[in-house]
Amino acid sequence: MTITNVSLVTVYVTDQDAAKQWYIDKLGFVETSDVTMGDNGFRWVSVAQPDHRELEITLMIPGPPLDENVAEAIRRALANGTNGSLGLRTDNCQKTFEELTAKGVEFIQPPAERPYGTEAIIRDNSGNWLVLVEPKEFSPEDFAEQ
Repeated sequence: MTITNVSLVTVYVTDQDAAKQWYIDKLGFVETSDVTMGDNGFRWVSVAQPDHRELEITLMIPGPPLDENVAEAIRRALANGTNGSLGLRTDNCQKTFEELTAKGVEFIQPPAERPYGTEAIIRDNSGNWLVLVEPKEFSPEDFAEQ
């Protein structure tokens, strides 16, 4: 058995159509699928970064097959704007911050220096946090209290 890569991650959203458009219009992702399956209306919507289509992001409504208690907890986290979801790599965090701000993307933290690189935090239109990182080399000592 050989696992070659991670190919799918799930981001829970409040509205699949609005989320799909946000990821496409704001982040420049592309649609990879949008199909309704079965008689129950289950919808599979996914997007990907155009240069890395091997990793699809499924935009899912919290509900079946999740246990209702879990689905409700996810809905509450989305409503509170506190649901962490994705880490996005960039070559220039400040420039990407400026470009995304011009597109109306909400930043809850502007670019800031961290031991591992420059980081900014975005909130998508469902309440998910997306971490934008321009990475740099680091060691465990970089995290020691000064």
